[in-house]
Amino acid sequence: MKKVLLLCIVLCQYNVFAQQDAWVFFNAKENVQASLDNPISILTQQAIDRKNAHGIAIDERDVPVNESYISMLKAPETGVTVFAKSKWFNAVYVRGSEVNINALVDDFDFVDYVDFADNSLDASTRFAAVNDKFLVENNTVTFNYGDAQNQVEMINAHTLHLDDFTGEGIIIAVLDSGFSNVDTMGAFQRLRDNGDLLGGYDFVDRNDNVYEFTTSDHGTRVLSDMAGFVQDQFVGTAPDASYYLFRTEDVGSETPVEEAYWVEAAERSDSLGVHMINSSLGYKTYQNANYSYANEDLDGLTAFVTRGANIANEKGILVVTSAGNSGASGVGAPADAAGVLSIGAVDDNGNYAIFSSQGSGIQPTQKPDVVAQGSGSFVVADTNTIISNNGTSFSSPIMAGGIASLWQALPNASHEEIKQYVRLSASQYTTPDYFLGYGIPDLQLALDIGLSVQEEELFEFKVFPNPAIDVLNIQVPSANDVTTLRIYDILGKTVLEQQIIQSRHQLDVSSMSAGVYIMSFQSGDASKTIKLIKS
Repeated sequence: MKKVLLLCIVLCQYNVFAQQDAWVFFNAKENVQASLDNPISILTQQAIDRKNAHGIAIDERDVPVNESYISMLKAPETGVTVFAKSKWFNAVYVRGSEVNINALVDDFDFVDYVDFADNSLDASTRFAAVNDKFLVENNTVTFNYGDAQNQVEMINAHTLHLDDFTGEGIIIAVLDSGFSNVDTMGAFQRLRDNGDLLGGYDFVDRNDNVYEFTTSDHGTRVLSDMAGFVQDQFVGTAPDASYYLFRTEDVGSETPVEEAYWVEAAERSDSLGVHMINSSLGYKTYQNANYSYANEDLDGLTAFVTRGANIANEKGILVVTSAGNSGASGVGAPADAAGVLSIGAVDDNGNYAIFSSQGSGIQPTQKPDVVAQGSGSFVVADTNTIISNNGTSFSSPIMAGGIASLWQALPNASHEEIKQYVRLSASQYTTPDYFLGYGIPDLQLALDIGLSVQEEELFEFKVFPNPAIDVLNIQVPSANDVTTLRIYDILGKTVLEQQIIQSRHQLDVSSMSAGVYIMSFQSGDASKTIKLIKS
C-alpha cells in the first residue's frame, strides 16, 4: 500500500512541476491614447500610409506590450521563461511549472488570466516523436532540366508580367523556418541589387541575422517561387516585389511557441507596413499530444495563430498560407482562418495533388480557397540549383507572388477585393469543393474583373439576374444608339456576339454551360466589362 501511495505522490509531483507552456494575458497597456495620438511613435510611416489608404483603423492593438510587465515576469523568482510577446493579444508566451504559471495571476495585478497550451492538464503528459512537417517537401523529385514556366502560366501570371506587373511596390513578409544563403546566392542577386531585400529577424534565436540559421533552407525555396530570378532558367511570380524575411519556425521541436513567434512576426509586419504575408507553415499536431488541436478546433476561431492571422487580415494585410500536406486529415492552422487565402496543391496538369490538405464543414468558409501547382513545383535550393519539390508550401508562394503582381495592377483595390477577384477568376468558382476550393485562378481574368469594377462609369446599364439561369435582362440608356455585346468564356473564347439596338433587351442564355463568363459592352468610345455567372 505504501508503494502505491508513494507512486501516486511521485506522479502528482511530476504533474505539478513538469514544464508547461502557456499564454499569459495582461489587462492593460500604458500610454495608449498618447500612442494613438502620435502613431508614428508605434508604427512606420509606410504602415500608417497603408492603413490610411484602405481605411484601416489604428487602435489599441497597435500599441506595444508594456515592457515593464515583461521584465517583472522574467525575474528569476517567478520560475518562468518568457519566449514571445504579442501586442495584438496583449500577452506573452511562457514556459514553467503549472504552479508557477498559475501564481502569476495572484502575484501580479496586471496579469488578467492564463491560457495553458495543454488541453488536458489532469491527464498524464504524453510525448510523441517530432513530426517532420516538411517531409513531403524535402523529398526531391527527379526531373529533366526545366524552369518555372508551367507553374507561372497555370495561374496566368505571365500575362501580368508582360504588362510590367511584376509585384513592384508590393511589400511581402515571408514567415518560414530558414533562409540560408539568400544573402549570397545567385538566384537572389537581382533582388539584392534592386534593394528589394528589406531585411528580417529571427524570432526563434532572437537576433537580426535571419540568414545565420542554416539547418533549414525551406524559406529559401519558398522565397524563390516569388522572388527568384535565374536568367533564361527560372523566374518567380513576383520578381520585383520587396521582401522582409522572418524566421518563426523551430525545426528542432514542435510546440505552440511557434504560433506565438508567428503572431509576433505578423505584428512586426503590420508595423512595417507590409501589404502581404506568405506563410508556408501549419500547426495541428505537437510533440506533447495534450497541446495538439482536435479536428473540431480547426474552426477558424480557436488556434492562437488562427486568431492572429484573422487580426492581420483586419489590419489590412493580405495573408496567403499553405493549406497543408495532410490530405484527408484536413487543413491546419492558420489555413482554417476565414481571413486568410488558403492555397491547396495540384499537379502540373491541374489535377488534385493527393497530399494537399482538404477542407471540411468545420471551417467557417470555403477551404482551401484556391489552388496552384504544388506537385512537382520548381524551386531554387540554397545550393543555387533549380530542383523540383512537392508541397503546398510552394503552391502558396507561387500564388502569393502572382497576387502581388495583380495588386500592383490594381493599386486602389483593398486586400478583400483582391482576394475576391482571385476567387471569382478561379476555374470552379460556381462549384467549389474541399479538394480544390474555388479552383485554379486566372490572374489575367482577375485583373479584368477588377478593372471592370473600378472603371469609371461611362454609361449606365443594368444586367440582371446575375447569376443567370435561362434569361438575362439587359438595360442600356436609349441615348446609346447601338451597343455591341460580346461574351467570353474562361479561356477568352468568344461564345456570343450581337448588337443591342433597344434600351431593354432579353438574352437567352439557357444553352450556355454553367460557369464564369466575361461580358463586354462597347458603344462608341465607351466600354464596360463585367463578370457573368451562369448557373
